Amino acid sequence: MSSPTSAGKILPGDPPGGRRAVAVWSIGVAVYFVAVIFRTSLGVAGLDAVDRFHVNASALSTFSILQLLVYAGMQIPVGLLVDRLGTKKVLGIGVVLFTVGQLGFAFSPSYGMALASRALLGCGDAMTFISVLRLGNRWFPARRGPMVAQLAGLVGMAGNLVSTLVLARLLHGIGWTAAFAGSALAGVVVFVLLLLFLKDHPEGHEPEPAPHQGAAYVRRQIALSWREPGTRLGLWVHFTTQFPAMVFLLLWGMPFLVEAQGLSRGTAGGLLTLVVLSNMAVGLVYGQIIARHHAARLPLALGTVGATAVLWAATLAYPADRAPMWLLVVLCAVLGACGPASMIGFDFARPANPPERQGTASGITNMGGFVASMTTLFAVGVLLDATGDDYTVAFSSVFVLQAVGVSQILRLRRRAALRGRERLGASRGETVHVPV
Repeated sequence: MSSPTSAGKILPGDPPGGRRAVAVWSIGVAVYFVAVIFRTSLGVAGLDAVDRFHVNASALSTFSILQLLVYAGMQIPVGLLVDRLGTKKVLGIGVVLFTVGQLGFAFSPSYGMALASRALLGCGDAMTFISVLRLGNRWFPARRGPMVAQLAGLVGMAGNLVSTLVLARLLHGIGWTAAFAGSALAGVVVFVLLLLFLKDHPEGHEPEPAPHQGAAYVRRQIALSWREPGTRLGLWVHFTTQFPAMVFLLLWGMPFLVEAQGLSRGTAGGLLTLVVLSNMAVGLVYGQIIARHHAARLPLALGTVGATAVLWAATLAYPADRAPMWLLVVLCAVLGACGPASMIGFDFARPANPPERQGTASGITNMGGFVASMTTLFAVGVLLDATGDDYTVAFSSVFVLQAVGVSQILRLRRRAALRGRERLGASRGETVHVPV
């Protein structure tokens, strides 16, 4: 929802939506779908990677840390590129990069080359989600914003599901090289669809051309986006909500369930699948709730953080050597809410910024969860090596980052609310001063 006045009607200048909008947007979402398959492919191959490259837990976590470091570092540049070049060009570059990265990972003979391939994949992956958000904003009415964003996240999680169910079986059926190289063909397919059918915006809704201002333009875009409390609040909501599930799915969930909980790979894979399915179901619910009740955004985000913390604490502190299956099932179901909750961050940043800064603001917001994920991936790997694979100590790092994020959310929520009222007052000709 882009403004308090947008609910229930199409505002002047809003794109009309419709079937063509769905068709074009679906191509962009297909690109994101493939990017997520490639991004999460290491999550089902972590134990195989240990054997293939002869590495320990810290070195294994470096794969995902480097990939997320590149991803997070690219968010603001990508946001600026989307604002400057448009969706199609940026998505096209992203597809080429993440497909080459996946192919390189398939044929990497050494740990160093595999690291370089994951970095290239992360660079291409970084260009997808912000572009898809921009595409939705350009093709659908503003009142559809929360649901369109949640649907994009839902499709991304479907890509995670493909990694968990399909790629994992291919990996153990046809081997490392064939599985990863074969999956790279999906990148070729979406690249062709993108070139042939994707358009940045419907006719008659072209954005105003942005004058080229070099470094001054870049600094101004970033500074104005960051000055908005809604942008900063969106970043911290994304930071606090996304990372527990991301860390679990991207790398450490399978080793935790197999090595610490004594489950078979098949059972562990089923629990990872539950996280993805829960994510998809909760995403639909959260999108509907936020579209109808704008004030529910923060309670949903903080409620998800609280539930995640409680379930992690119960699992890690369980008095027996291994947590019971029912508790692991509940934990994975709750972890599924983390992705939809992180999407709420964009719904704080979106109304706080005008259309010409949407890409930049989304890039800033999107950094949050990936910085948190990168930090936790590193912390878990280091703590596992330092404690002799004590997962209770290693996963306790989750609580530290949650505490940091919640403190920032509580600090910024009032400023963001006041700023929203200031914008509403300005639209009615009133004058309200809000310090930022």
